Amino acid sequence: MSPKSPRTFHYHACAQAFSANFTRPFHHQIDVQAQSALPVIGGHGHARTENFEFCNFISFKRGYSHVSGGHQLEDDSNNTLATSALEHLNMFDVLTVDSVVSRLYSKHPAGAKEGNITWIGSKFENLRIAGFPVHIELNVPLFQNLLTFDAAEKAFAKGGEFRKIAEDPLGTGTALKPSDVDGVFLCSIVKEIKVDSPGVKVEGHSIYVPGFGKVYLGELLIKRGEKTLTMLRFELGSTTGGSGSGGGTKTNGSHYP
Repeated sequence: MSPKSPRTFHYHACAQAFSANFTRPFHHQIDVQAQSALPVIGGHGHARTENFEFCNFISFKRGYSHVSGGHQLEDDSNNTLATSALEHLNMFDVLTVDSVVSRLYSKHPAGAKEGNITWIGSKFENLRIAGFPVHIELNVPLFQNLLTFDAAEKAFAKGGEFRKIAEDPLGTGTALKPSDVDGVFLCSIVKEIKVDSPGVKVEGHSIYVPGFGKVYLGELLIKRGEKTLTMLRFELGSTTGGSGSGGGTKTNGSHYP
């Protein structure tokens, strides 16, 4: 059995179920719902919100989050988990989803510069736009080989699939070059979206809905030793203006000294 490392590991993880800010037809901030944060020493935390509803705009039956962190004696690794979920979300009777789960798990081996962070377990269940099913394929094979920032940086420099999705994730028309990468990648864990709803347009990992706005799915922010996953982000652009997100998690951690 491996002895525990003499170095101290500083944990970090947070998770939240939902938040939003409305700017039209009135200004209103929906505070972060069901948020959890992990103390630097590790441990466990959780939060829950039941039967949330705001002005017949947005409702969900249940939102919850969970964070935990601790040392695994068998292999002298430090493990961190951040999970958040939304159940039966309804936005303006346009977007509905039975379940959204955001999950980040980090395993940080002793002596390693970065932990291996995976999002396996994250998912959408029965997402619909205007009653039409949205078929979402997550890019599991690609990201299982990109568990660290170092691996993502090397994959970006080589070109290929990761370079293609990370060089212009928001469709600005301006592609990043390897020399432009400044310690962060924005990409999506979504490989493909299919929806047959009339007037709806799929653009990369986003869905544009006339009279509603745009929804971004599975956004992943990769930094050195850290990942942030936002499963659902929206920008409203109709008679109702505003923005928000649901199913957010973040995790990392580091040794000191």
